[in-house]
Amino acid sequence: MFSRRLISLARSSGFALAVTILLGWAGGLLTILQAWYLAFIVDQVFLRGAVLSGLTLPMGVLLGIVFIKALSIWGAEVSANVVAGRVKTSLRERLLSHLAALGPAFTQAERTGELATAAVEGVESLDAYFSQYLPQLVLAASIPLSILLLVFPVDLLTGIVFMLTAPLVPFFMILVGRTAESLTGRQYASLSRLSAHFFDVLQGLGTLKALGQARGQARVIADVSEHYRQVTMQVLRLTFLSALALELLTTLSTAIVAVEIGLRLLYARLEFLPAFFILVIAPEFYLPLRQLGLKFHAGMSGATAANRIFEILDTPLPPSTPGLGAARLTEPAQALRFDITFEKVTYCYADRDVPAVSDLSFRILPGRLTALVGASGSGKSTIASLLLRFIEPAAGQVLVDGQPLNSLAADEWRRQVAWVPQSPYLFHDSLAANLRIANPAAGEAELIRACEQAGLMEFIASLPDAFETIIGERGARLSGGQLQRLALARAFLKDAPFLLLDEPTSSLDPGLEAELRSSVQRLVSGRTALVIAHRLSTVYQADQILVLASGQVRETGTHASLVARAGLYAALVSGVRGEGLA
Repeated sequence: MFSRRLISLARSSGFALAVTILLGWAGGLLTILQAWYLAFIVDQVFLRGAVLSGLTLPMGVLLGIVFIKALSIWGAEVSANVVAGRVKTSLRERLLSHLAALGPAFTQAERTGELATAAVEGVESLDAYFSQYLPQLVLAASIPLSILLLVFPVDLLTGIVFMLTAPLVPFFMILVGRTAESLTGRQYASLSRLSAHFFDVLQGLGTLKALGQARGQARVIADVSEHYRQVTMQVLRLTFLSALALELLTTLSTAIVAVEIGLRLLYARLEFLPAFFILVIAPEFYLPLRQLGLKFHAGMSGATAANRIFEILDTPLPPSTPGLGAARLTEPAQALRFDITFEKVTYCYADRDVPAVSDLSFRILPGRLTALVGASGSGKSTIASLLLRFIEPAAGQVLVDGQPLNSLAADEWRRQVAWVPQSPYLFHDSLAANLRIANPAAGEAELIRACEQAGLMEFIASLPDAFETIIGERGARLSGGQLQRLALARAFLKDAPFLLLDEPTSSLDPGLEAELRSSVQRLVSGRTALVIAHRLSTVYQADQILVLASGQVRETGTHASLVARAGLYAALVSGVRGEGLA
């Protein structure tokens, strides 16, 4: 099934693929012609007594054939690489676009390293499939058939020998294929696990070193690497053994042809010219089949990688109602006061039996700060994903100013939302480039104003290149407080009507938290804002607190009223005072 889908991908570059096959076939025909002229010249010199002056034309033709054949082989390789390049680019774009459409609900359930392996190494391994194996598959059928049709009128017995020995190569490939497919699958799975684990270790290297677990993880990586080495050696062993067997088969078949031609030539039952021509062309008859066997394993590696790629592409996208655009959103003059309501919303993740949220109903007050509190697993992150349109409700609906959220185009809605996570992602680029993710059209004056509001300008002014300073992957050159200030600056720069914050100060020490609190207060002032609260300091400031448990809102009110009620919220506060709410 996957092979058919891979071939259909190659058809998207139909012209280049056709050129590859035609040039390869032309090279095969020129090989036949080259063998005939070589046999003719040898026959004329050794048996007919011809001199050099009499063979100028056939020798010139022979040299021309050799040159044109070389050009056709070069052209076939170039066009094959064009096919492979186009298919890889198209497939990688489709894969990344599909992953983006699946959203965090899918990617968070997968291992980042494994997905990266599929998108990079997996797609790259298809190069050999399209540039080598697929063209050779066609040539292995067309060139021997062309030679066979030419040899039969010249010598029937040799044609029969060719016809009986040629199927031995594909028959042996079929026998090897099952084992090769299994081993190649194990090799790719081992590489995926190694990549995923290594990526996870790199991401958490600081934590591992702090906990004294770095050496233990080094041993784990060594064990996984050793397993990958063993599987790779098994694949190579099978590859070399199958190549030896194919060489042996084709060599014995060529030897049979040589013996039967030699015997008939010895007893004068065959003329020298056709005998020598067949002897020269015999290795070329088996060559495409032998090359197919050698490239079979490269094609198998590509097909194995394609299994995982197509599994991702076949993952259905989350259901979504076609958006009606942003025209129905609140007018700009009132845009800072979205009124958002959850009405009996239910959502269950595919790998779970119990819904993450069930029959959930609450209202996010317009122009006010609403805090979500609850134990881990109570549904806070699911609510954030629903509001960001990463997932869609299985039942119920989310309303924005009275209209269903899923009636709005997802991209248009996300332009109205500023999302400040606990761990903002920063790219290996300049500060300005990382800030402009929130507003690509922002000028320097807007960058300065946003950074001043976030309390980041003093740090930027101390940098030698200011906004053009490269900050490293994931902000490697920034402290925790600077990272959070940059995330807040993004939110100020975006100036979105609705703010969604996953407690940006939860991972900081109390001193830095106090410094950032005023920036957060300026950010949420007068806007509709929802914060996933992890510390009491944020909850105190909220106009409304929603207490979650088992995917439902159990209590609603202000801090003072909920404490006075002595319910679930009061128990959370008394149980974790000084430590946080989640």
